[in-house]
Amino acid sequence: MRKPFRKVLLAVAALTAFVAGAGHSLANPDIFKKEKKPCVTCHVSAKSKELNEVGKYYKEKKTLVGAPKSK
Repeated sequence: MRKPFRKVLLAVAALTAFVAGAGHSLANPDIFKKEKKPCVTCHVSAKSKELNEVGKYYKEKKTLVGAPKSK
């Protein structure tokens, strides 16, 4: 009786961990690795897809060199 309960509990825990981590994947991991800057360098908040002025500059130029200063 305990084995099926453990399997279900483990599956629920794994699914919960996956769903909780999925929200952090909004930023492009390749850009993060290349620039070594936090998400809020280019986004209005860490969990937002909306770009700030630096992000708009990066999207156009593909570099942070010469980008406006972030606030």
